[in-house]
Amino acid sequence: MIIVIDGPAGSGKSSTAKEIANRLNIHFLDSGALYRALTYYWIVSGKPDIRSFIKLLPEVDISSEYRDKQFYVALNGEDITNTIRTQHVAENVSEIASKPQIRAYVNNYMRNLVLNDIYIADGRDLGTAVFPDADLKFFMTASIEERAKRRLKEMTLSDLSITLKDVEENIRQRDLKDQSRASDPLKKADDAIEIDTTGKTFDEQINQMITIIENQTKLN
Repeated sequence: MIIVIDGPAGSGKSSTAKEIANRLNIHFLDSGALYRALTYYWIVSGKPDIRSFIKLLPEVDISSEYRDKQFYVALNGEDITNTIRTQHVAENVSEIASKPQIRAYVNNYMRNLVLNDIYIADGRDLGTAVFPDADLKFFMTASIEERAKRRLKEMTLSDLSITLKDVEENIRQRDLKDQSRASDPLKKADDAIEIDTTGKTFDEQINQMITIIENQTKLN
């Protein structure tokens, strides 16, 4: 069983999915962290041209695990959980995530991961491209201002130099790239339930979505 939450950067997808996973005792999958991991690998590889980088993918060993309320990611045995949350990675992730071959690599990883057990995952095209037959789909959104404040709080854990203005501009550019990319652009699935979190407390949005999950799935 798979429940997906799509939405733009900073809309609260990851924190919401984590909390729902904790409360319902199911697995959490952070698709964005996987794209950040590959972006980090591209950066440390010297930012090769995309064709050359794609040839490196068979050498990449990505592993992930959700424990202690955090989604851990390792790349070739190295824990990069905090490293991939820096602004430098964020500024480049849309470029890497827009490539069809890279999206296919990540999508295949996720589909294999969720073959067994119950998962909730967040991303940008899960309900439209990766898991079109998901048991339940949400699409979360919020104002750019609110999304930037949330993302700033997350990013200052690993990059104290980042400012709110920087994050707002990054989110605007990220939205534009995500919505206009040729391969699996960001969009709301026709059968997704939209959740606008602007002005909502975290508990309010969690309770709203858990009620929907319990009413529309066998998780109750």
